[in-house]
Amino acid sequence: MKSREEYLDLLLEINSGYDRLLIGKALDLATTLHKGQARKSGEPYIVHPMAVAIILAELGMDDATLISGLLHDVVEDTDYTREELIEGFGEEVALLVDGVTKLGAIKFDSKEEAQAENLRKMFLAMSKDIRVLIIKLADRLHNMRTIEFMKPEKIIEKSRETLDIYAPLASRLGIYAVKFELEDLALKYLHPVEYATLHNEIELKKTQREDFINQVMDEIRESMADMNINYEIMGRSKHIYSVYKKMVIQHKQIGEIFDLTAIRIIVENVRECYAVLGLVHTMWKPIPGRFKDYIAMPKVNMYQSIHTTVIGDSGEPFEIQIRTYEMHRVAEYGIAAHWKYKEGKTDNKDSKDEMKLAWLRQTLEWQKDLNDPKEFMETLKMDLFSSQVFVFTPKGEVIDLPVDSTPLDFAFKIHTDVGCKCVGAKVNGKMVTIDHVLSNGDIVEIVTSSNSSGPSVDWLKIAKSSSARNKIKQWLKRENKEDDVAKGKEALEKYLKKRNYDPQLVAKAGYITKAMKALNYANAGEMYAQIGKGGTVMSKFANLIIKYYTDEMNPEISREDEIKALNKEDKRPKRAKETPGIIVKGADNLMIRVSRCCNPVPGDNIIGFITKGRGISVHRADCSNMVNLPEEEKARFIEVEWEDLKASKSYDADICVIASDRKGIFSDISRTCEDMDVHIAGVNAKTGKDETLNITLTLSISSTQQINKIQRTLRNVAGVLNVYRARS
Repeated sequence: MKSREEYLDLLLEINSGYDRLLIGKALDLATTLHKGQARKSGEPYIVHPMAVAIILAELGMDDATLISGLLHDVVEDTDYTREELIEGFGEEVALLVDGVTKLGAIKFDSKEEAQAENLRKMFLAMSKDIRVLIIKLADRLHNMRTIEFMKPEKIIEKSRETLDIYAPLASRLGIYAVKFELEDLALKYLHPVEYATLHNEIELKKTQREDFINQVMDEIRESMADMNINYEIMGRSKHIYSVYKKMVIQHKQIGEIFDLTAIRIIVENVRECYAVLGLVHTMWKPIPGRFKDYIAMPKVNMYQSIHTTVIGDSGEPFEIQIRTYEMHRVAEYGIAAHWKYKEGKTDNKDSKDEMKLAWLRQTLEWQKDLNDPKEFMETLKMDLFSSQVFVFTPKGEVIDLPVDSTPLDFAFKIHTDVGCKCVGAKVNGKMVTIDHVLSNGDIVEIVTSSNSSGPSVDWLKIAKSSSARNKIKQWLKRENKEDDVAKGKEALEKYLKKRNYDPQLVAKAGYITKAMKALNYANAGEMYAQIGKGGTVMSKFANLIIKYYTDEMNPEISREDEIKALNKEDKRPKRAKETPGIIVKGADNLMIRVSRCCNPVPGDNIIGFITKGRGISVHRADCSNMVNLPEEEKARFIEVEWEDLKASKSYDADICVIASDRKGIFSDISRTCEDMDVHIAGVNAKTGKDETLNITLTLSISSTQQINKIQRTLRNVAGVLNVYRARS
């Protein structure tokens, strides 16, 4: 551990413009406050904030950020307050430390929902000052460098989180120096065997590769001697994670990956970039499809460079990157490049830097509209990991979209109204459908119509960008809610009238409001909309209203009286299927019906539920509709049992089959049922996200023994992955 003066000397070696007195004051305070605290390694805790500040200095960050890096744990881990921080170092430092403190309180776990909510907090802090995230990235980088002292399960958790969230965020901000190291460190602990193998194999050929790089650089220098331009040239090897990822994606061994080497040429201006590119292509043959011009079409994080892969004289491919000094600075430091070499300027509203934060602003905008944390997490990961395709408007403006995007994504990127009225598109002058996949360089023109009916649910399958999908979902919710509310009101009124209850009287008495609160709906509109969509909400809601009405009108009514009342009300002739061989304990001659939501069969544990005017509905004991009933509704349960478990009567039962989506799978399943003399009364199937089929078979069954037998037999059908009984 360096002494105080040695440490400050090191910071000033990195940037002589730092305020030694102010940073020294912060260092002294952090040292005092963290005295007696130790890290998992046994080192004094102050080692960590000192290392974070060094990383921030290497990124070229300003005084306030370095001071915040030194003090980022004092408010959380000591008695030092935010007010004291403002008094000692000002509002700017307090804002940064406060933002990082909130992030430090985030405890990620395996639950995606909790992680999503925590990420919302991160984006909120980022919206106030992007330096909060840069400090957090420096904090994470040092923690990953020293993570071997943590428990094994914690190492895996933090490494996965680093690879899933923090490395992609560093990439989005264009801070590749941090991104590459985070990825390699995460790989080292997530896949230690693969990491060690790759590291050793790359090291074995290090001398051979360096000789090759030096030879190529000498040839380039010789050819550029007559160009009369200032330039720098350097060679580099791809970082281990990028090699690993290429091996996984392309299913190759390391011996089959040749472009492990890249040459980087840095020049003064864009014109010289293209001049050098022309020279390189006269020296070596370029590989088709491996040329990328990120100068003309920058990445979303404003990364710019020309990448071309050529074949060397020995037949070995290698990559050449060409960029200006400014592009190189942005490529290494990304958004952090704004503070590097700014010579005391404090204005951070530069238009180019605003462009670099466009993705962040877009993320903050759409995350406000996502109420479902899982949906937020899915959308965030989609944005973090998606590659880009660059297309043009008819006026030549470059629009970046995720790979495989369609005209719908393009339309919603232009404006929400353009997307909602989209009926087609012209790509390179030719009419295409809205599901046409766009390619790099396409010129796209959206065709709109004022008569368009707007987005449909099918559009969600077509749109690939998170922003387009979110706007479509919001439109659908907004447009469909009014219809659902109207349907819900109408359905509830019909339900009540059918059972001889006056809807107006029920509403006036406040039973609707009471039921709404009991089922945790925020307002009547939300509740009616849910009823309008169908499902079990209607019966739950209406039965609650009826219960409140009955309890208030007849508060002294007993359970026995209610059963007698049911007996008197049910004067309708009983059909055969309404007397399903079930006995109600303590009562005779009641109308009994087997519930279709869970389809119990002889042998199942069953329970009866007293309904108003419809007799007893019989459910499986594990039916989710019964399990999830409010406690006050469970008072309507009544004991029932099967009359004869050996009866020959058939009952409908739902069996769920998860199978590979292969040709002939339906035929094999139906043939199996036929061979077992089991009638298929109904089939419902849909394709899952993982190329599987989710099939629900409604079978005519006489007992649970028969169900168990058919399940065992179906599991042996080729391609069937799982078979289980539907709960409800």
